[in-house]
Amino acid sequence: MGKKILYVVTEDWFFCSHFLDRAVAARGAGYEVIVAAREGTHAEAIHQAGLTFIPVNFHRRGTNLFHEAATFLQLRKVYRQQQPDIVHHVALKPILYGSLAALLERKPFIVNAPVGMGFVFTSRRLLARVLKPMVMFAMRHLLNPRRSKVIFENKDDLGAAIQQKIVRAECAELIRGAGVDTDVIEVRPEPPGPVRIVLAARMLWDKGVGEFVEAARMVKRTFPDARFQLVGAPDEGNPASVSDAQLLTWQKEGAIEWLGQRSDVPAILADSHIACLPSYREGLPKFLLEALAAGRAVVATDVPGCREAVEPGVNGLRVPARECAPLAEGLMQLIVDNETRQRFGKNGRLRAEAEFSAKRIIGETLALYRRVIA
Repeated sequence: MGKKILYVVTEDWFFCSHFLDRAVAARGAGYEVIVAAREGTHAEAIHQAGLTFIPVNFHRRGTNLFHEAATFLQLRKVYRQQQPDIVHHVALKPILYGSLAALLERKPFIVNAPVGMGFVFTSRRLLARVLKPMVMFAMRHLLNPRRSKVIFENKDDLGAAIQQKIVRAECAELIRGAGVDTDVIEVRPEPPGPVRIVLAARMLWDKGVGEFVEAARMVKRTFPDARFQLVGAPDEGNPASVSDAQLLTWQKEGAIEWLGQRSDVPAILADSHIACLPSYREGLPKFLLEALAAGRAVVATDVPGCREAVEPGVNGLRVPARECAPLAEGLMQLIVDNETRQRFGKNGRLRAEAEFSAKRIIGETLALYRRVIA
């Protein structure tokens, strides 16, 4: 084997969803690939892909200093034992703990990927407001240490990080999301019957789930046959998680259909008419990329990440975040205008092929690895 890459991610499922293709491609390019993450339900898939998996006990809601210190020491031990040539940290806690551990162990090359910005940066809760200044201070010192690169998924986050002097401009890289396999996801004709509107994401308030439900109520007053589907599960490790009980209450009310966690989102999109993501902030949401590849019109919020995927009047509509009425109006506009909806879908597919293909994202990531160890 050649050079060794260590990916550090909070959850094994997130690695499989967003980074497995790149890691497998890195292995094919001659790298030895190791994944350190909390062991959930996807460790076996990582093993079957030919990668080494090491469990690390990340506590995503961790406020116990002893648990957090133990996680940091566990991670530092992994670095000392594995001696990677490149460490690729994904998300906030792996970046902060991993960068410090890598510096202490004198690991030469660090790639940090702050995908999205998480609860601390999107929530208006007191806990988030208290934590944000501390996290910003830590990021200024650990996000971009010497001999490191920082990957951003959208131009808004990249520009803000440079402007706030969190990242040195020469170290910032733009790699837009996880990509989407346009060879696998096909464009199918819209199904007959009432319009179906889909939101697929973790069931978090910060994903705009509450606004989606309220917009569904508004739309159904005019279009009672319209169907609104939520796809995804609550995330117990996230303070912004929507409860199962709340989702079931909405479903019983008739506002939405909750399909739960599904692995066939492209098939669900093929059976729908409109994709919707009223999120408060994103890195670059995979659901929107899948919607573009499936040839579906999109209604999303005018926030970082969603802006990267949705070009207003070309492949979808942008609406203000945290507001229900504009969201409902945008959805109703596409419900009645079949021609515009289908034109948006065709344009979205072209954008997916030209800008967001998995092949392109893999190529950009491997090129970055080559540069940092050159």
